[in-house]
Amino acid sequence: MAASNGSTYTYYPGCTQIKTSRAYDVSCRGVARALGIELEELEDWNCCGASNYIAIDARKAFVLSARNLALAERTGRPDIVTPCSGCYVILAKAKKYIAANPELRADINRALATDNLTYSQKVNVRHLLDVLVNDVGEQRVREAVTRPLTGLKVAPYYGCQIGRPYGEFDDKEWPHTLDDVVAWTGAEPVNFALKAKCCGGILMTTQPKVGRTLVGKLLKNAKDAGADCVVTCCSLCYVTLEAYQKKVSRHIGQDVNIPVLYFTQLVGWALGLTEKDLLLKDSLTPVRSVLP
Repeated sequence: MAASNGSTYTYYPGCTQIKTSRAYDVSCRGVARALGIELEELEDWNCCGASNYIAIDARKAFVLSARNLALAERTGRPDIVTPCSGCYVILAKAKKYIAANPELRADINRALATDNLTYSQKVNVRHLLDVLVNDVGEQRVREAVTRPLTGLKVAPYYGCQIGRPYGEFDDKEWPHTLDDVVAWTGAEPVNFALKAKCCGGILMTTQPKVGRTLVGKLLKNAKDAGADCVVTCCSLCYVTLEAYQKKVSRHIGQDVNIPVLYFTQLVGWALGLTEKDLLLKDSLTPVRSVLP
């Protein structure tokens, strides 16, 4: 995909990034500044409509997504960019469903009209990882690295949402873009076979035994592959992989404790950003101990 005009992107942080996953938002903005990318936060944005709400009332959920897309269209920039895989998939889903269903499209625009908005399906929904790989590119990232992560072995974890079912910028079963970015920092991406498998996510609260088993398999696979840490591009995956390690270790009877970082924290460290710039203190796992 082509870069937005003047390397300025309409930035949609999403609800999680400004609360429980604030380190992701802060590190995203820091990396963008270091690479000369301007992320202009979408004014007056609202929740994307993710979570179980879409299963209860899909049309109302789509209105929430469409309002963000309509606001993004007003900026005149071609892309709305988010670091959250959940927001990415729900915004992309809304765009796809609205485009394919004229009746739904009419309903959506009637609802938006009460806010003096209209949605014309002109804005592209993109993940920040896509922008980093396909717009910024390898040469620009490598040239900006001031603290090469030589010797660090990293398990790149994509999760299941960034590629399926609406992802367009990477292979759905065997993605490589996160591996590429890890390599550009000087670190070594390990052969992590479960990189695109589901982490269990919400199952940790609804079916905890199933969730712990899924997380245990992922973390064990990463450690067995020789990884020093796991990096992810999904807020929910980050919390699931990081916050339950003690319970998961007890559940499967093996030590699966391993540092977990957002991919922007890893990149940011390689670019010379500080612990404060990346909010490493918010981590529940000892991430600083593995960073060169």
